[in-house]
Amino acid sequence: MLRKTELQKAKKKIRVRQKIWGTAERPRMNVFRSLNQIYVQFIDDNAGKTIFSVSSLSKEIAEEIKNAKSKTEESKVVGTLAAKKAIEAGIKTALFDRNIYRYHGRVKALADGAREGGLKI
Repeated sequence: MLRKTELQKAKKKIRVRQKIWGTAERPRMNVFRSLNQIYVQFIDDNAGKTIFSVSSLSKEIAEEIKNAKSKTEESKVVGTLAAKKAIEAGIKTALFDRNIYRYHGRVKALADGAREGGLKI
């Protein structure tokens, strides 16, 4: 049997996902936030495939992550890298899927970093 909080999270995830559907031209930018890391996936829901993913564990940004003073700053760097990779893949716009998280703190910093990198959300 599910705990009350787990049930609430599952309902929230379903409620958020009902409104978002990614395509190849405008994929869904899915965010997963763990205690120490943050992950982003660009997903084409029509094909049911992940186009690419970026995380705070990526080797491309390891040096910048070391210099970051907080997890919020790390998230902004990850967002900038995600935007850079998206533009290289020919993606100009994306649908932001915040998952069960509030648009606040690290999730907001990631979205702001993606916008600064040139991605339209």
